[in-house]
Amino acid sequence: MPDLSVNIAGLHFKNPVTTASGTFGYGDEFLEFIDLGRLGGIFVKAVTGKNRDGNAYPRMAETPAGMLNSVGLQNKGVDHFCREIYPRIQDFKTNIIVNVSGSTVEEYVEVAERINELEKVPGIELNISCPNVKLGGMAFGTVPAMATEVTAEVRKVYKKVLMVKLSPNVTSITDLAKAVVDGGADAVTLINTLLGMAIDAERRRPVLSTITGGLSGPAIKPVALRMVWQVHKAVNVPIVGLGGIMNATDAIEFILAGATAIQVGTANFIDPEVSVKIADDIEAYLVRHRIGAVSELIGALRTE
Repeated sequence: MPDLSVNIAGLHFKNPVTTASGTFGYGDEFLEFIDLGRLGGIFVKAVTGKNRDGNAYPRMAETPAGMLNSVGLQNKGVDHFCREIYPRIQDFKTNIIVNVSGSTVEEYVEVAERINELEKVPGIELNISCPNVKLGGMAFGTVPAMATEVTAEVRKVYKKVLMVKLSPNVTSITDLAKAVVDGGADAVTLINTLLGMAIDAERRRPVLSTITGGLSGPAIKPVALRMVWQVHKAVNVPIVGLGGIMNATDAIEFILAGATAIQVGTANFIDPEVSVKIADDIEAYLVRHRIGAVSELIGALRTE
């Protein structure tokens, strides 16, 4: 049988299939549907320094080829995570990666430092799409210098695998990728959601309480593929790719574009078993094409 394992900065993944932050809760919500031990990893929902209630409802909207969300990083803070959530999930037979978010550099550092103490969490995913409250709400991940700064400050206190999740809402995704690698990132995750909106024509009102929200699902896949391909050519660190992955064919396309691993997001809301189906179907693809290891596909796109 082919080898499905991949390696990200020394961290072993039994296969390249993981779940995207915010779409899979803390993992235990899916225990009745799948064996979590069959996944390469779980990226749990965002953790911030203090409790966040999230945005007002409505904060989700269906679109013709995906969904919009403006949940607003709802969570009960890092103390609650360490005390209540971590004991529940620490023994899952897969990699548990914590998404770390904040509104200031100091908050990112505080959360990362606390998560660093958790023995069975081998890595974090820094969400730099968050607005910097000290700079009037400009997202950390839209200005390379800010991206470098927050990554570098977290790198000082976080001693395990540091992944940084990149926003696609920028002029140059490669500049942002280079910036976080300069700051000490071991790997990059891309893409986060694209900024979009929905309007209720009958009411002549926005559908979302926040007016705009993050677009995910099949609609963003071509953009995500392009950005993964560009970043793969620009930086020499592993990439975790996501954006509209609904099946194994989508996942393989991301790997061919340069992703070492992939995340399944919106598809989890449609089929809670989709992640393990994708892992099985990637294996079947390798068998069918007589490929010995999935790692042989990473960046193997033929462009000439």
